[in-house]
Amino acid sequence: MFTSVLMIEKALTSADVEFVTTLHGDETVTFRVLLQPRGDQADRLLRAIDDVALGELDEAAKEGDVPEGQDATAPAQKALAVSLTALRAAGCEASGQLIEDHPLDALKQLVDEADADEVIVLTDPHYVEEFFHRDWASRARHKVGVPVLKLFSHTED
Repeated sequence: MFTSVLMIEKALTSADVEFVTTLHGDETVTFRVLLQPRGDQADRLLRAIDDVALGELDEAAKEGDVPEGQDATAPAQKALAVSLTALRAAGCEASGQLIEDHPLDALKQLVDEADADEVIVLTDPHYVEEFFHRDWASRARHKVGVPVLKLFSHTED
């Protein structure tokens, strides 16, 4: 039995589920999922810069329409539920929770509690944070004591 802590930002797509559930071949994997709701307005500029860097100008213009802070909790709960259902449908055990404050502390605690074998950070590209090594994966590598794998999430078109 292999235990992975999976940090996500949004609902898993079918491609994401296939990707993470096949990483370890036929080995049975249990997923402990953490999802952090969208941050406050201070994060909006960084997300817009990432959208522009990816050539997604329409997405950058829509940043103001996406719920943030307290307004993001309900959509995050739905995204978590969708993700857990998809992982279970793929034959994996899965449980999860939202993390609001101190995501890296919550990650470290969950890794220890679950005796996790690895952390998978599944995220959209965040060029500004990655450049300065302030993204979740870079910071987690110094904190959790297990291998941290960073993967980019898929979008369904």
